[in-house]
Amino acid sequence: MKKWKKIATTLLVASLGLVLTACSNAPVNSHSTGIWDGLIVYNFSRAIIWLSKAFNDSYGIGIIIFTIIVRILILPLMVYQTKNMKEMNELQPQLKALQKRYSSRDTDTMMKLQEAQKALYKENGVHPFASMLPMIVQLPIIFALYQAIWRTPALKTGQFLWLQLGSRDPYFVLPILAAIFTFLSSWLAMKSQPETNAMAFTMTLIMPVVIFFTALNVPSALSLYWVVTNAFQVVQTLLLQNPWKMQREREEKQRAKREHEREVQKAIRKAKKSHRKR
Repeated sequence: MKKWKKIATTLLVASLGLVLTACSNAPVNSHSTGIWDGLIVYNFSRAIIWLSKAFNDSYGIGIIIFTIIVRILILPLMVYQTKNMKEMNELQPQLKALQKRYSSRDTDTMMKLQEAQKALYKENGVHPFASMLPMIVQLPIIFALYQAIWRTPALKTGQFLWLQLGSRDPYFVLPILAAIFTFLSSWLAMKSQPETNAMAFTMTLIMPVVIFFTALNVPSALSLYWVVTNAFQVVQTLLLQNPWKMQREREEKQRAKREHEREVQKAIRKAKKSHRKR
């Protein structure tokens, strides 16, 4: 399943890249046409400028508010993803049991494993690819935001604190913050899982590095978006997927299970003892 997720992610990024490379770099305005330029990029630009007007045309604050609004709009999707991931984590013992049962690598056995996994997912109402939904939604938003900034003169030349929004952060503050919040959000998500594998740990370390070096080479407005969205993600994870709360719940569930097993064994011993007396 992980293999197919990686392939799907790669194809998604590649297709978006091909679409965007075909896009014009000409400024967007009320005369822009097409779904991408006229409907998406231009309206992103208008929304940021409109939000900025309440703060003396501070486009940086407009981007921050725009980012928070986007995160609120996709919050139901994130809640669904969190719920789905939690259920997936709870199924890990059963999935491992199935993998052990169908451990042969021949075609028939692999097909039986896939069918058994699908049945398990369906029985528990879990969708393995649900974790990709937020990424599918956010990637076009990131690219549209980049285009809106780069193709709107007011945003491209706008100032916010020490930043020129269309240029890189000269002091690397935003890339560092983006990397820190990316690490925190990934670390909290990893800590909430019942088991940590090497891949999850490696990605927790690699993703902040990737974000840092990417943020060094993109307009600071996009880095600002990453900082805000990952900070939002940290708060969201603490509220919806608090690892310490989830750990306590698992421990309580395990204690209840052990207590139930002890009661069952006690009842069996009592029944055997009563039977021998007869």
